[in-house]
Amino acid sequence: MVNVVAGLVGQGVALIISYIARRAFIDVLSEDYLGINGLFTNILTMLSLVEIGIGPAIVYSLYKPLAEKNVEKVKVLMRLFQRAYILIGILVLILGLVMTPFIQIFMESMPNVPYIRVIFLLFVANTAISYFFSYRRSLIIADQRRYVDTITHYGFYSLLNIAQIIFLYLTRNYFVFLGLQIGFTLLENIVISYKAKKMYPFLKEKTSQKLDGETRQQIIRNTSAMIFHKVGGIVVGSTDNLLISAKVGVWAVGFYSNYQLVINALKSIITQVFQAMTASIGNLGATESKDKALAVFKPVFLMNFWIYSFCSICMFILFNPFIELSFGKNLLFGQEVVFIMVLNFYLTGMRQAVLTFRDAFGIYWQDRFKPLFEAAINLVVSFSLANAFGVFGIFIGTAVSTLTTCFWIEPYILYKYAFDQPVRGYFLRYGIYTLLTVAAGGLTLLACSVFETVTWFSLLGRAAFCLLIPNGLYFLIFHRTEDFRYLMGTVLPVAKSFLSGLRGRLKGKKEQ
Repeated sequence: MVNVVAGLVGQGVALIISYIARRAFIDVLSEDYLGINGLFTNILTMLSLVEIGIGPAIVYSLYKPLAEKNVEKVKVLMRLFQRAYILIGILVLILGLVMTPFIQIFMESMPNVPYIRVIFLLFVANTAISYFFSYRRSLIIADQRRYVDTITHYGFYSLLNIAQIIFLYLTRNYFVFLGLQIGFTLLENIVISYKAKKMYPFLKEKTSQKLDGETRQQIIRNTSAMIFHKVGGIVVGSTDNLLISAKVGVWAVGFYSNYQLVINALKSIITQVFQAMTASIGNLGATESKDKALAVFKPVFLMNFWIYSFCSICMFILFNPFIELSFGKNLLFGQEVVFIMVLNFYLTGMRQAVLTFRDAFGIYWQDRFKPLFEAAINLVVSFSLANAFGVFGIFIGTAVSTLTTCFWIEPYILYKYAFDQPVRGYFLRYGIYTLLTVAAGGLTLLACSVFETVTWFSLLGRAAFCLLIPNGLYFLIFHRTEDFRYLMGTVLPVAKSFLSGLRGRLKGKKEQ
């Protein structure tokens, strides 16, 4: 819960600051720079494929020795982690240099941006730097202390955005914008590395032990499986901008980047909740029975539905009014494109509970070929429909690939190998949850039809309906269920303890 609260507060602050930074970016620089920023970010995400999933594999291997306080094994794993990530950072630099002369192949036409290859190299440098330090960050996270990393990350992220806003208006120079990004990435990683060494003094000690054969085989097996998962995830998650750029134009990437700002912000906030639980669920898997794990999964899945259903309804109703008021009516997609974007958000989001338990239990090998089918279906459908339907057709490919693979394979594997139970109960819940989402969304849309104009006042009115109707309906339906009571039984005692501790600190300061 401490990890969750830190993540939500940090991401909430970051969301506000990043929105202001985006406004400054659009005010100062052209749409071409906006498109380049989104395109190069996606290309670098694809370059991260060289990480081949060794990070999640080693983090999973840390759960048991951390629970058992086996310091020597942790030291051996961290030494392996360090060597692997330094090599990955070097590979990213090399591949980035090799790609630089051919960067134009990702664009329908070269935008009016000078020194475009130098800009790409700066993106490469920023990504590579993060790998040289992130192995120590992973130890903090695996030890259920994600809040330490969260506070550090969002503190530097906020300072970076403030500095970028100031220097954009002072210099109107994109290179200064990117230089600040590299500088703050380096500083953040140095600080988190220092904190890790202070929290775990044994990291300074050398070890002569070698990794045992069982753990080595487990890491090799999980890493080889994660290669497929990384490929699939990157193809599905990072090729949309590339296809839009190649088939529609860089200008459309710029349009989409405004929607992505909201989508990614919401995903980041929600991801904080599930990432904050991963290490604790990993500890659960290492110490408790399969029945206990399933009993915890069900309320987590309810929470998963509630969050993503509510956010999806809000996005469908508020997206275009918000974009129009924030960035201008000339930067809007049609409502059909908004619908398919929201559908993809919902389909991907409803997987979070399953993926959180999969990562915590280290179940990567059993569905290793699934991402390849997912990626192939996504590319074939998106590419086939891009010419006829443009951006809408590209996004349809993502929905089709999710429904034909991830939607049913991931829960089947989880229930079979983690819970040893039939999966039909999961799909029954999923169906009920989706019907409730459609019903709540329809009622909310009907209520919002009273607002005929697009103003900040009407946006607030629509937001109020979005807040009250779905959440009120879900509370009425679920408040007496066992899963809801479990969630409240987890959240309320921690909240009371937190508030009690806060009052005690404030009282102590007052007395002093």
